[in-house]
Amino acid sequence: MLHQALPGPCAFCLGTSAPGASWCGPCYRALAWNRYGCRVCGEPLRRAPALCRHCRDVAPAFSRAQVPLVYEGAVRQLVQDFKFQASPRAGMLLAELFVSALGPAEAQALLPVPLHPARARQRGFNQSRWLADELGAQLGLPVLEATRRVDTPSQRALSRSERFANLADAFTVASPLSGRIALVDDVMTTGATLNALAHAARRAGACEVVVYAVARTSLAAT
Repeated sequence: MLHQALPGPCAFCLGTSAPGASWCGPCYRALAWNRYGCRVCGEPLRRAPALCRHCRDVAPAFSRAQVPLVYEGAVRQLVQDFKFQASPRAGMLLAELFVSALGPAEAQALLPVPLHPARARQRGFNQSRWLADELGAQLGLPVLEATRRVDTPSQRALSRSERFANLADAFTVASPLSGRIALVDDVMTTGATLNALAHAARRAGACEVVVYAVARTSLAAT
C-alpha cells in the first residue's frame, strides 16, 4: 500500500529514502517501468526498439511519446489519488518520477490537455494542468494553453476508432506556436486525446509535437 510521506522517508515503504529522492532504491526499481514502449506512442511492448501495430498502420500527429511508467500497481494508485482525490503529494511524486526518467529535455514549452469549461467547473481540478505547472517549474519551461471546445462524451466505453472519431477537432490553440511543444497528460491510453491535441498544436504552428505522460495503459488491456 502506498504511504503518502512526501517529503521525508520513502513514499512507498516508509523506509530510508535515497539521497535527494522521495523513494528508496528497491521501491523505485520495483515500480512498473515501461521498459519496452513503442518508440513513437509508448505502448508497452515485449521488446525494443519496435513500433506498435497502430503506429505502423497510421502515424500519430505527435512524433514521440515519453511515458516512463505503466498504469498498474503502485503507479495506478498514485494516479488515482492524484486525479480523483486531488492529492498534491501524489501529484508531486508523479512529477518527480517522470523527471527522474526523462531523457534530454527536448521540449521548448508544455501544453497540457485542457478540460471543457463545463467539466472544469464540475471537477474543479485539471490534473494535466497541475502536472504541467509542476513539470514547468522543475524543467524551466513555459506552460501554454489550449481550449477544449467540444465537451465530448466519456471515452471509457468506446473502441479505439470511436475514441479517435469522438475527439476530432475537439481542441483549439489560439496563440501561435513555434518550436517543439510537449503535450502533458497523466495517463495515456489509446493516445486519441493527445493525437487530437497534437493536430491542434500543429495547426497553430508547432514545428514538432511530442508527448510527456507519466503512465501508459497497455492497449492489450483496453
